[in-house]
Amino acid sequence: MVQNREGQKVPDATFKIREGDQWKDVTTDDLFAGKTIVALALPGAFTPTCSSSHLPRYNELLPVFKENGVDDILCISVNDTFVMNEWQKDQKADNVTMVPDGNGEFTEKMGMLVEKDNLGFGKRSWRYSMLVKDKTIEKMFIEPEVEGDPYEVSDADTMLKYINPEAVEPETVTIFTREGCGFCARAKKLLKEKGLDYQELVLDRDYTRKGLRGLTGKESFPQVFIDGKHIGGAEELEAYFKNQ
Repeated sequence: MVQNREGQKVPDATFKIREGDQWKDVTTDDLFAGKTIVALALPGAFTPTCSSSHLPRYNELLPVFKENGVDDILCISVNDTFVMNEWQKDQKADNVTMVPDGNGEFTEKMGMLVEKDNLGFGKRSWRYSMLVKDKTIEKMFIEPEVEGDPYEVSDADTMLKYINPEAVEPETVTIFTREGCGFCARAKKLLKEKGLDYQELVLDRDYTRKGLRGLTGKESFPQVFIDGKHIGGAEELEAYFKNQ
């Protein structure tokens, strides 16, 4: 049985962090004291649901969480710091602070350490999210205790709706680019000036010319989509913002 600890303090624990070539001890106080924190806990780095949905959406919505009083988003997993660091790079999840609970100390004290022997994982964290204010847990969204890896309530949108049902989500922006493209740099600069995060897809790494042509009918660069709408290149993007 996993435990709902709403109204209680987060347990004391020390996390072993690797920064560059140096080890660093980070405590529960360092992470939670005097702050409003959203934390997501999950079974493992590089696993399917964690990589495709859970972590990316929290990473995407950090600006909105901050607008609504959240200081930081933590991702807690029973993995060592090297694995968590590589997963953060792979996911480009720079908006989320990785917390490697390699020994399961924090997770066990939270009452969330479960057996995943059937998958060869050993002991891992159950999937949940929580809102913590100055070390006190205000709200927990704990996945139902059923077989498999349920993902129904610990998502970023559910947490954001709890914090502020009227919160405005950012526009979803995707930009198709190629290496050495001046117009691509111009478009990315404009998106940053407008405060818009974007997903960048690079030619021959993430897509092909044929794929781009099939999607947009064009082969010029960049090609920008905002909330699923095809805007076009740098000049079309400038016109789009002027007309807003």
